Amino acid sequence: MKKIEAIIKPFKLEDVKEALGEAGVTGMTVTDVKGYGRQQGHSELYRGAEYIVDFLAKTKIELVVNDEDVEKCVKIITDSGKTGKIGDGKIFVLPVDDVIRIRTGETGSEAV
Repeated sequence: MKKIEAIIKPFKLEDVKEALGEAGVTGMTVTDVKGYGRQQGHSELYRGAEYIVDFLAKTKIELVVNDEDVEKCVKIITDSGKTGKIGDGKIFVLPVDDVIRIRTGETGSEAV
């Protein structure tokens, strides 16, 4: 199993969620986060004063999938989360040793 963590632009969340749902992904965790990469933030004007926005609002999606579904999910997130502009985000794929469903005690793929 693998854990996929994707950092995307917040307004792309619904597109990514719908595309993953159509592909049979049944669960995910979504968190509002802040950060920056190559963008390094930007400056904005508020009531006549300029200020720097160091950390940009992003959305983090986390899902655990079987090994054979990783490529499909990564492609779906890439295709549905892409705007073609700087700051589209990143996808991280990490190994998962085990999963335990708390309610039933199921482990491994059955718990996903």
